[in-house]
Amino acid sequence: MKKIVHRANTRNSADFGWLKVNHSFSFANWYDPNKINFGALRVLNDDTIQGQKGFDTHPHDNMEIITIPLSGPLAHRDSMGNSSTIKEGEIQVMSAGSGVRHSEFNPSDDFTNLFQIWIFPNKRNVEPRYDQIAIDTSKMKNNFLQLISPFPEDEGSWIYQNAWIHMAEMEEGKELTYAMHSNENGIYAMVVDGEVAIQNEIFDKRDAIGIWDEKEVKFTANKNSKIMVIEVPMEF
Repeated sequence: MKKIVHRANTRNSADFGWLKVNHSFSFANWYDPNKINFGALRVLNDDTIQGQKGFDTHPHDNMEIITIPLSGPLAHRDSMGNSSTIKEGEIQVMSAGSGVRHSEFNPSDDFTNLFQIWIFPNKRNVEPRYDQIAIDTSKMKNNFLQLISPFPEDEGSWIYQNAWIHMAEMEEGKELTYAMHSNENGIYAMVVDGEVAIQNEIFDKRDAIGIWDEKEVKFTANKNSKIMVIEVPMEF
């Protein structure tokens, strides 16, 4: 087994007033040569957006962009003609492909907290696509619920990459085992909330670990916890 540990307090943090950010990997004006990516996982941003504020229209291309609201809503508008609002219990996928422009805005008066994940695609310059789905959070109880896979017919949404995203809500004392889909993949696991032992090492809220060259990974909840697992190719 190979691993890399990223504790929550080693993330890049910034407070712009309307936006509080925590970057797991180099992003915007922050650059850390030791934190460029984890395999095909390029970005894991933990953003908190003030009410009635957001990101103006900006471009993307050749990136799979997954947005997971943790609390509060996020309004989306893009050059494909999509205009919608996502909230906790939903996920949004945008395959930027040959190029798309979009804006993101918190339409409420309270804060919105979300994860935004960027994964390098395995196909370039595809026609941009947008997807928004509701997830059955009850299926997360002591179980890895699949949010993202490479296959349109699978549970959750899909992206142009041999990658998966799962979330689980674990009761104290419960154990879960995650099995890799491919020997060429690794996982980047983050404790969203709580305290979890991962391969017998303790991780607190927003701590993360990357693991590869391993077929299975064991998770044990030391208290009621929520975990996110992103499985991606290590070479792409």
